[in-house]
Amino acid sequence: MTSQEALDDDQLENAWVGGEPPKLNSTVTLVDYDPEWPKLFEREAERIRGALGERVLVLEHVGSTSVPGLCAKPIVDILLEVPDSDDEDAYVPALEAAGYRLVIREPDWEKHRCFKGLDTNINLHVYSPGNGQTSRYRLFRERLRSHPEELALYAAKKRELATREWKYIQNYADAKTDVVEEILGRARAEQYDAYSEAYAEHAEKSVTNALYDRPAIVDLAGDVEGLSVLDVGCAAGHLSALLAERGAGVLGIDASAGMVAVARRKFGDVARFEQADVTQPLDLADGSIDVVTASLVLHYLKDWGPALAEFRRVLKPGGVLVFSVHHPGEDWHWFEKDDYFRLELLEDDFGLGGIEHPVQFYRRPLSWTFDAVRTAGFAVDRLVEPMPVPAADEADPKWAANLRTKPRFLYFRVVSPA
Repeated sequence: MTSQEALDDDQLENAWVGGEPPKLNSTVTLVDYDPEWPKLFEREAERIRGALGERVLVLEHVGSTSVPGLCAKPIVDILLEVPDSDDEDAYVPALEAAGYRLVIREPDWEKHRCFKGLDTNINLHVYSPGNGQTSRYRLFRERLRSHPEELALYAAKKRELATREWKYIQNYADAKTDVVEEILGRARAEQYDAYSEAYAEHAEKSVTNALYDRPAIVDLAGDVEGLSVLDVGCAAGHLSALLAERGAGVLGIDASAGMVAVARRKFGDVARFEQADVTQPLDLADGSIDVVTASLVLHYLKDWGPALAEFRRVLKPGGVLVFSVHHPGEDWHWFEKDDYFRLELLEDDFGLGGIEHPVQFYRRPLSWTFDAVRTAGFAVDRLVEPMPVPAADEADPKWAANLRTKPRFLYFRVVSPA
């Protein structure tokens, strides 16, 4: 259930250590949950700690066998973080001496390695600190443990896919991506509920939001007086309120119920706010919207296709979509990634009010964004790398200077053809 793009046969074969990856060429065998699985994990964890000692930074039971009540392949998934998983000399010999066998090496994707076990069928996934997978595994595991309806949804999809024939077991894993992303999307939205008040206060005063992002979106949206506007990912409603002040009829939507509640309380007298998931069909008529705005939303989605298709559907012919995303050059540079052209899950911490606020999002090359927009049927009208408004210099001179000299966000105005 990683965020990795589906691998083709050549990529699978290149990642496999020592020969060819084993072929399945069959259906997948799932078994009912076994309460022995956590005990098997503990036994393996003791062996791994014994082999590596202080080199073990994180060691957790993940995957389907870590969720009580969930059917699974009888393979225990284990996540291990070491100081540097690319430095194989520092941990591989010790694991091999303990009976583990390195089977997968993917240095260009999260520095990932995978080992098989000695006498228990396991997948031991090894990463470095700061990878994008640890928090993803945790969030998915806890979502399934605490939401029976999500567990049932995931189990049903697993059983459906297991009846098909797959060349490699990885092909089966890749086929689960859509339902995994759907569940994770709801989990992340619920996370935001806990930060709604703190985020609303931050977004109201933040130079980046108030004096850089929102002015750029409003400028690209143009004259909205008398127009219908759908503000996607409205958060606490600040952008929706600005658009309403300019005479638009605004509907703000957000996946977080907490954010919607704050937006209604603060700005419900000037705009409507509803909870909605943009990866799912929207409860709006075809061709009913003049302008869609999506401020710093799309980079949270791995696949833009469903959301862009919905935007195109609800927009009137000639309607406009204005959106901002993290600048691809900035993310590549800031997170010190080796391959600019990868679609990659990143994690940052937007500390709000002294509270840790981990956020995951996807970085991608600029060409990927253009392709997604074009595939959805939009024509690019403007591409903007904006400057903060003059008031930013007084509010925070140092940060304003930073925004004027380094790329932060990237802005598109695209048109749905008449």
